[in-house]
Amino acid sequence: MNSISAFQSGIAGVQSGVYGASQNAAQIARADQLSTEQLTQALVQLDANKQQVQASAKVIETSNEMIGSLLDITV
Repeated sequence: MNSISAFQSGIAGVQSGVYGASQNAAQIARADQLSTEQLTQALVQLDANKQQVQASAKVIETSNEMIGSLLDITV
C-alpha cells in the first residue's frame, strides 16, 4: 500500500465514522422512542465511530509524515 492510498483510506475512514456518528446521534436524540437496548446500542456504536475517526486520523497523519519524509529524501 503506498502512502497515497493510505491517505485515501484514512479519509474514507473519517467520512464513514462521521456518517455513522451522525446516524447514531440522530437515534440518541429520539431516545424517548427507543428501548433501553436500542439506546445502549446507539451509544456503543457512537463510541465505536469516535474510535474509527481517531484511528483514521492517525492513518492520515502517518501518511503525511511518510510523504514528508519522501520529499525530504528526494529534495
